[in-house]
Amino acid sequence: MNSSPHSDTTTEGIRIHAAAEYLPQEVLPQDFFGDDGSHRRHHVFRYRITMTNQGTAPVRLLSRHWLIVDGEGRREVVRGRGVVGEFPRLGPGETYQYTSFSPLATTWGTMEGSYTFEREGGERFEVAVGRFYLVPTAPPLQLESPSS
Repeated sequence: MNSSPHSDTTTEGIRIHAAAEYLPQEVLPQDFFGDDGSHRRHHVFRYRITMTNQGTAPVRLLSRHWLIVDGEGRREVVRGRGVVGEFPRLGPGETYQYTSFSPLATTWGTMEGSYTFEREGGERFEVAVGRFYLVPTAPPLQLESPSS
C-alpha cells in the first residue's frame, strides 16, 4: 500500500505529480469566523505540480479544476484558465512545474482535480490530478522533479 501523501497519475500520456507541504509559519492577513461564530485562522499549504508529456504529440494546458476538501468536510471547487497565469505548451518529453498555495480552515485536507489540455488539432481532453493530501506531516517539497 502506498502511504505517500503525494499523487502521481498519468492520463492520455500526461503524467501529473502533485505534492504539498504545510507552512506553519505562514500567516494570512485575514483570519475568519467559522459557521458557529468561532474565530479561526487559515492553515497554509504550498503545493507543487509537475506535469510531463509522455506522449508523442505536443499539448497545451487550457484550464484547471480543483476540488479542495478540508478536515471538516467543507468542499471548495476552484475553476480557472491556465495555471499561475500561464498556459504551458509541452512537447513530447517536456516537463512543466509550478508551485501555488492553498489556505484551509483546518490543519489537514485533500486536493484533487483535473486539467483540460488541447492537442494541436484542437481536440480537448481531461487529465486527472489524483488526490493528494494537505497534511502537516508531509515531507518538505524538493526542488528537483520527481524521478521518472
